[in-house]
Amino acid sequence: MSGISDEEWEKFLRDSEDGASGSAPKEPSARARMVTERLRNQGEPEGWRTGPAWRETDGRAARRRRWWSVLGVAAALGVVAVSLKPSLLPGDPLGAGEPKAVASPLPAETAAPTGAPGEAPDQVPTLDQPFAGSPALRWADGEAGIVLPPAKAVGSASGERVAQALQLTKKLLVGANLDAKVLRGGRPTAALSVLDPQQPEVLDNLNTSLRSPSEKYDPVLLFSRFDPDEVRLVGNVVKTRGHMTVKKGQYAGVAVHADYTFVYPVSPAGGSTEVTRTIVRRVIDVELSDPAHFRVTPGRLVLLAYDQEIGNSACDVYDGFLHPQFDSADPTGPAPTGPTTDPYDRSKGLGGAAADSGECGTVSRV
Repeated sequence: MSGISDEEWEKFLRDSEDGASGSAPKEPSARARMVTERLRNQGEPEGWRTGPAWRETDGRAARRRRWWSVLGVAAALGVVAVSLKPSLLPGDPLGAGEPKAVASPLPAETAAPTGAPGEAPDQVPTLDQPFAGSPALRWADGEAGIVLPPAKAVGSASGERVAQALQLTKKLLVGANLDAKVLRGGRPTAALSVLDPQQPEVLDNLNTSLRSPSEKYDPVLLFSRFDPDEVRLVGNVVKTRGHMTVKKGQYAGVAVHADYTFVYPVSPAGGSTEVTRTIVRRVIDVELSDPAHFRVTPGRLVLLAYDQEIGNSACDVYDGFLHPQFDSADPTGPAPTGPTTDPYDRSKGLGGAAADSGECGTVSRV
């Protein structure tokens, strides 16, 4: 595929903003489901130095959508593209390389955007250009997309404690969503290491999900993991975009709210050149509590809540992995009944009746 000049890209963005029709794939997607588990901080502490009170929301798992996307036309286009342009094959065996699509990077996100990103050019992702045709092409790579806000004092918590809370939250996000070993099905040791063992039920549930995944205990609710026998990650880049906010926690605590989307390019295991993407949005709330008021472990985070929405991963599979749908594979299960959603739209919050219903939905693009 040919490269895109800065002028062409900017013109495309202006056309999108002016309401011009886009060319992103909009073929119907296959089914999906999303399950999430929230642990909410409820009111005042239950007792002196007993730790922040928390419980599973209403004693149940709140339902979220996991969308399973199928873009059949893209598969045919991919075959044609490779047959006409052998340079799209990995390693460019015929030496007919073409310049990669280049787009100016977006500035760091500091607050929720006001709308979904504009339509990206109609391009098929390849092993050499796994983010072609995706709005994430302009997003930051990996950890570079987790830009911390200024560490200013909140309440009686010093700027140093705020900085510590932000760094720990980043470590949790990186360990859960960007660690190469975790993405290939490994244990998220680094992510677990920042969580407070004084929340034993939280760690017990997470360890259970990793040891014996099930519908009730599903590790992908917090960790991004793929089955290496089924898929392989394409390249070493995961596109990342999001932001953190800080506010006063309980009794000199520091509360951090993080909202990030991660885009994973993947290919079937076994040497296939087909590429698709799974899009995972995670929203977590944590607190660095004050040991002077709570029975907590210094330097560890209390996990208060976590939600997620996942685009292009199979419904009703609880083996502890994300399962992308590839165009070359036949869809399974009934037709989707849930709404169509743009997984790149970060302007809307998670939740709502449709999400809580647990219906399988469709995505407008991957």
